[in-house]
Amino acid sequence: MNPPLLAICFYVTHAQVLLSEPRQLQLRKFSNSSGQIQTSRDTMIKSLLFLLLVAVANAKRFQRCEWAHKLKDSGMDGYRNISLADWVCLTKWESGYDTMKTHHNNDGSTDFGIFQINNRWWCNDKIMSFRNGCQINCKDLLSDDVTVAINCAKRVVKDPQGIAAWYGWRSHCQGRDLTPYLDGCGFESTHRNRRVSSA
Repeated sequence: MNPPLLAICFYVTHAQVLLSEPRQLQLRKFSNSSGQIQTSRDTMIKSLLFLLLVAVANAKRFQRCEWAHKLKDSGMDGYRNISLADWVCLTKWESGYDTMKTHHNNDGSTDFGIFQINNRWWCNDKIMSFRNGCQINCKDLLSDDVTVAINCAKRVVKDPQGIAAWYGWRSHCQGRDLTPYLDGCGFESTHRNRRVSSA
């Protein structure tokens, strides 16, 4: 879990205790020399609002074309013969371009980040990590700095399954016209029309 979210959970838990206390116990603090009373309740609410803002600031949901350009700048267009449109399609269906997305699978494993990289094989969350093929902590995939996530995705497609390792790609992208995923993003038609037909 993202550190700010952990902090929010901590504050919410303690807020429940605090708000259940008698009113006279909440009025112990004086904030300034004028004698204005500042309740612990007010302080708690302000802290919660601040931490929520921090959590939102650390999360990022890319716009489609913004993400396509980020992938291209990171060398993903044509990497292992996988088109840019395939990468954009894959991440659309896996995470909706959301860097903070997590998904708990029926087998007990968890997928992390914009590429939904699985903790069973590719990262370590100290819960279920048999291989850690990318040699990373899973929490590093939950960041608006997608460098770690992109590097790990490059590692995943080096395996024999290639891009077919992602269910989202097999179900929604394989063998389909992926032109819409790059439409309006300023790429040439040759890039828009390239597809991966098999893994």
